[in-house]
Amino acid sequence: MTNSSLQERKVKAIARGQGNVYPVYVERAKNAELWDVEGNRYIDFGTGIAVCNTGHSHPKIVAAAKAQLDNFSHTCVMVNPYESAVELAEKLTEIAPGESDKKAVFVTTGAEAVENCVKIARAHTGRRGVIAFNGGFHGRTNLTMALTGKITPYKHQFGPFAGDVFHAPFPIDYHNISVKHSLDALNNLFKVDIAPCDVAAIIVEPVQGEGGFYAAPAEFLQALRSLCDDHGIVLIADEIQTGFGRTGKMFSFEHAGVEPDLITMAKGIAGGFPIAAVVGKSEIMDAPLPGGLGGTYGGSPVACVAALTVLDVIKEEGLVERAAQIGAIFNERLTALQAEHPQLIGEVRNQGAMIAIELVSNGDCEQANTALTQAIIAKAAKYGLILLACGFYGNVIRFLPALTISDELINEGLDQFVRLFDEAANC
Repeated sequence: MTNSSLQERKVKAIARGQGNVYPVYVERAKNAELWDVEGNRYIDFGTGIAVCNTGHSHPKIVAAAKAQLDNFSHTCVMVNPYESAVELAEKLTEIAPGESDKKAVFVTTGAEAVENCVKIARAHTGRRGVIAFNGGFHGRTNLTMALTGKITPYKHQFGPFAGDVFHAPFPIDYHNISVKHSLDALNNLFKVDIAPCDVAAIIVEPVQGEGGFYAAPAEFLQALRSLCDDHGIVLIADEIQTGFGRTGKMFSFEHAGVEPDLITMAKGIAGGFPIAAVVGKSEIMDAPLPGGLGGTYGGSPVACVAALTVLDVIKEEGLVERAAQIGAIFNERLTALQAEHPQLIGEVRNQGAMIAIELVSNGDCEQANTALTQAIIAKAAKYGLILLACGFYGNVIRFLPALTISDELINEGLDQFVRLFDEAANC
């Protein structure tokens, strides 16, 4: 069995729209390392796109999932519920930012969580409009594509999209988009496209994921909170990629001291098992009628016990605090690399263990160096690394290591990354 033979089979059997970054087929994984079917080892700086915050195959999570399978695998939480779902809802409402009474609902994917937030907000307000931000990513379903603020590859060929969705600029200091610019654009939307009394919700990623790992300034999130309060608009925090300790807080909105009305949760919630949730203020969450929310697989019992164990592991192993330590190591090493290549690395940024470098030409933030980014990603496997790109122009390399990764493995991986960068930069 080889990677190339499996890739040939994959191309024949799986639609091209579901592509893969690497022709590397995983045989096993442990914590922050992967081994492919040919026995090659990789340091994983992607963790399945921020899913395995607790590392691959954490023994406590594996044991919990196996034990649940011995009991039952599915009954549908909307038909015959089970204690693990109730306990998980209780714990998620406890750890969500803010002091308001909260409730939860379970679905299977992040995109479902986003769609259900919109449904809940519309039911609560009786309004139609939703505002999202340029560069934001919220999913690949029809409604979430409409919310996503990037065409290729997510929206190209797939319209028409759901209506009553509007976009405003996201504040990015590096690209000279100020908080004032974004807020002024929102106020302009209210004058030109939709009255605030017709807006059900504003949805925002506190750190844009696919958009390039730009963190929303605290003053911007605080201003959104005030604006939503003034106009009776539901504030939705899309914490799918930022949640569960990734940014040095359990949820990124905590950095700004802001309580959202609704929060989407997925990815790092269950150590690789598919589950997602919406958690929000009780009076808003209860707006839909019974039967209006849910899904056959939402709140899988196996995923629920995995998620409960993830919460235990995060607490027991101090992974929220560890995220900040990881981010500091990456920031120091990557800033040193930037000093060696100031014309190519425009900015190093991180919020906790959500880390990125933006690649440019001639030190100019407006000259996206997409070619260099693609070259680095293409060569990463050769250096034993799993890396991911992102950004509006595909010129950002993002690092999403497991929060359980050791300092030794971080530095080994970064040593390899420096060698990789130097090779790609000199080609």
